[in-house]
Amino acid sequence: MELAAGRTGLDPPFWAFAWAGGQALARYLLDHPETVEGQRVIDVASGSGLVAIAAAEAGAAAVTAYDIDPVAAAAIAVNAAANGVAVHAACADILDQDGLPSPDTDVVLVADAFYERDLADRVMRFLERGCTRGAAVLVGDFGRAYLPRDHLRPLATYDVPGLRMLEGSDIKRTTIWAPLA
Repeated sequence: MELAAGRTGLDPPFWAFAWAGGQALARYLLDHPETVEGQRVIDVASGSGLVAIAAAEAGAAAVTAYDIDPVAAAAIAVNAAANGVAVHAACADILDQDGLPSPDTDVVLVADAFYERDLADRVMRFLERGCTRGAAVLVGDFGRAYLPRDHLRPLATYDVPGLRMLEGSDIKRTTIWAPLA
């Protein structure tokens, strides 16, 4: 990547990893296609697009995947095309918007985004705004430090392959959460 970018010192492409929460949320959508079937879906902090692609494969009417990294947004488009699904990839930070990016959003998906306190607070406020506007919200997370468990209820649990060098184990027990409200 550094060679292609013509510079060194680039951040590692953390978006490129299939983190445990994303794997579990993608599996949940494929196991429960009724969750997104015919719905307009957004995937926040989409990374490689794994969850967005699963939503499209599960029958979502429209999927938009958001990430703040332009390389991730490009990868989402490539990965969606490679999987034969339509996913609109957008490079944007939407967390501090007044509402949802599209008022007709039916489902908001997010995985593995509760690893820093400030980010976790921003994500949770965004998800609460989504709920207020009538969107269903699903979160995939194995229990990161800033996961707001007191605002969420578990829906399902999966054992998924972990990234030992990054997550400390080969298998991560990961939960799919929905807001209490």
